Amino acid sequence: MSDKANKIGVLVMSYGTPESMDDVEAYYTHIRRGHPPTPEQLAELTERYEAIVGGVFPLRENTNSQVAGLQDKLESTAPGQYVCYQGLKHAKPYIEDGVEAMGKDGIKRAVAIVLAPHYSTMSIGSYMKRAKEKADELGIELAMVENYHLHPKLLKALTERVQDGLQRLSATSGGETAVRVLFSAHSLPEKIRELGDPYEKQLMETSAAVAEAAGVKDWQFTWQSAGRTREPWLGPDILETLETIREEGVKAVLVAPVGFVSDHLEVLYDLDIEAKAEATKLDMTLERIAMLNKDPLYMETLAESVAAAMPV
Repeated sequence: MSDKANKIGVLVMSYGTPESMDDVEAYYTHIRRGHPPTPEQLAELTERYEAIVGGVFPLRENTNSQVAGLQDKLESTAPGQYVCYQGLKHAKPYIEDGVEAMGKDGIKRAVAIVLAPHYSTMSIGSYMKRAKEKADELGIELAMVENYHLHPKLLKALTERVQDGLQRLSATSGGETAVRVLFSAHSLPEKIRELGDPYEKQLMETSAAVAEAAGVKDWQFTWQSAGRTREPWLGPDILETLETIREEGVKAVLVAPVGFVSDHLEVLYDLDIEAKAEATKLDMTLERIAMLNKDPLYMETLAESVAAAMPV
């Protein structure tokens, strides 16, 4: 019997990213449910990766680091009780691979958590469905952390980043006072509103809590990184928002992408390159908060959420 058999498994799930530039087409095909991208679509995505990383994929490295960081935190708070496994939505090791690894190690009880604080049936819900189906097949009892968007330590980490970001923005904008904080997250199809999905409400709750704690009065929420499908997605997009608030007299912006926890394409390209270029065109100064990545407060948020879901 494996020495892990009596431990509680922790399935840490994330979106996934290619391992190399050679894997971009297979990755994109998986996202498109088996439909290969057109040459134009593939070229655009490849160019975006080349623009930010030059062939190195930060999300994969950051996810590995976050999983290792959670394992270290759990080991320090509950020695010998938990063992972490990784499962990705669109790349290897897939979610099912992570659950399979648990089964091979003899794990009978496990907790699933996603590296994203806010629940949606279209995001977290889809991760959990795949994990649960595989766990049921293997006879593993699986508890789930559906969200942790108001965990005090998550809010503290985000608040510190907003305060630090505002200081940097003051320096880079020459002390500009017409400042607004834009909280953002990945857009989803508008149909989630008809389903009563909690995603939007939870994002607003996180944003309001962080703004209050950071002493920010002038803020609003915006969306980013919408998919290119025929159905309408939640908006307005941050590029539209920048144009609107510039007309209102705002000259400096701090973007706080609270829907993300890691440096990756939606942050490093959509914000740092695309949104920044739009701000420059509008004669605005734009800064972004630092991402959580392996922040100790974020590791504690995850560890405490796991422990609460499946206490030893």
